[in-house]
Amino acid sequence: MDRFVVLVTAPEGASAETLARSLVAEGLAACVNRVPGIRSTYRWQGQVQDDAETLLVIKTTAAAYPALERRIRELHPYEVPEVIAMPIVRGSEPYLSWLDASVTAHD
Repeated sequence: MDRFVVLVTAPEGASAETLARSLVAEGLAACVNRVPGIRSTYRWQGQVQDDAETLLVIKTTAAAYPALERRIRELHPYEVPEVIAMPIVRGSEPYLSWLDASVTAHD
């Protein structure tokens, strides 16, 4: 089974928590780590921005990814949220088995 780590940045506070809890509760992710206190510097609408954000590190399956991305877009407050999926090439078999069993929703 193919699996992904998905990176999403969100404003610090309630929106990051809502995203994390919703994705796990809805079976779209096995786990979401919230890494608070990051600073993001980026270009948006011709301006250089610098914001405090929380990094979400989401573990999911390839089968669930399309629904996960849709749900992130629905819940996320940004017009263009960062959603970057990277394949999990290797990992602990007990952890990967747990991940597979924990992700229940998919396209």
